Amino acid sequence: MKNYHVKKNDKVVVISGSYKGEEATIKAVLTKKDRVVLEFTTQKDRNIGKRTVKKSQANPNGGLVERSVSVHVSNVAKVAETGDKE
Repeated sequence: MKNYHVKKNDKVVVISGSYKGEEATIKAVLTKKDRVVLEFTTQKDRNIGKRTVKKSQANPNGGLVERSVSVHVSNVAKVAETGDKE
């Protein structure tokens, strides 16, 4: 089993990639692909969490769909909790 510096429900900040600087909460850890699924705390004007999907029976129109965003685990850093250490 792999060990990561973050776990589910941790508050993190994205340090690299197209979501750089965004704060999020981890919804899931995908160990097979070394990725974490994020839920952003602030929704800005840009399309955070939108993905293009092909037409299918489940999604007959295709197009943009709001979906959870996953990033590589190395691209997130845990946010320092205030009051943890004295």
